[in-house]
Amino acid sequence: MENDEGWVGTWRPHRPKGPIAALYGSPGPIYALPGLTGNSKHDPTKFRAPMFSFGIRLEPESCYRSPGPRYLIPSNLTRVGRGGTPAFSLQGRPKDVKEFRPPGPGEYSPQNSEKWLFRSSPAYSLTGRGTDDKISKTPGPASHSLPPMFGPKTVGKPSAPCYSICGRSKSGAFDEGPKTPGPAAYRVVDPSSYMQKPPHFSMTGRNFTPGDLTQKPGPGAHYPERVSNTRPKAPSFSFGLRHSQYIAPIIEHAHE
Repeated sequence: MENDEGWVGTWRPHRPKGPIAALYGSPGPIYALPGLTGNSKHDPTKFRAPMFSFGIRLEPESCYRSPGPRYLIPSNLTRVGRGGTPAFSLQGRPKDVKEFRPPGPGEYSPQNSEKWLFRSSPAYSLTGRGTDDKISKTPGPASHSLPPMFGPKTVGKPSAPCYSICGRSKSGAFDEGPKTPGPAAYRVVDPSSYMQKPPHFSMTGRNFTPGDLTQKPGPGAHYPERVSNTRPKAPSFSFGLRHSQYIAPIIEHAHE
């Protein structure tokens, strides 16, 4: 079937005779194959050549090195010492020497030299209690204890056997009872699991005979004395209605 559209240059649009790639919605080259260079994301199906990297910078060795010609040697310095004419420099002013100040006559006390120059009798004075003399901490008589003469701990004396009443123990007392597990601590296994199970009977609930459960009136619910259809009824009278005296009378025939 020919297409009704016009010509596009020298080409006329028509239906292709066979399938072409434009008829299929494939993603095309959107998916890239893994690369063959480098270490990251390398194609695992391809051979990877060895790789080498630059080495790291090593720290310099700790050895003694001379400074080299970085220092300028003075020109007047020879192998036998400093040469040239003598040179002088202007020094700073020295500090003033402190004056010597000997002690005067008032600094001496000749009246206190009698005991050093002349023989004198001994003199004593009452001074305060020194802090060096501490209280003697030797043990007193009460600090020593002689071995007892009663009981099993006598020394050098034979002692008779001694018995004492022991205190109540905190564990295993008579009021606590034995610490063995009781019958309720064991799990009871159903005997029917390893023996022949006996017959079991149960008590069912009470069954009632089905019947009419509707409530029917009893003899006291009937009033035969009020029946007047099958027997003569005595006349009965009742009081009339009470009318108000303020109600107007009914006028049936009014005069024209």
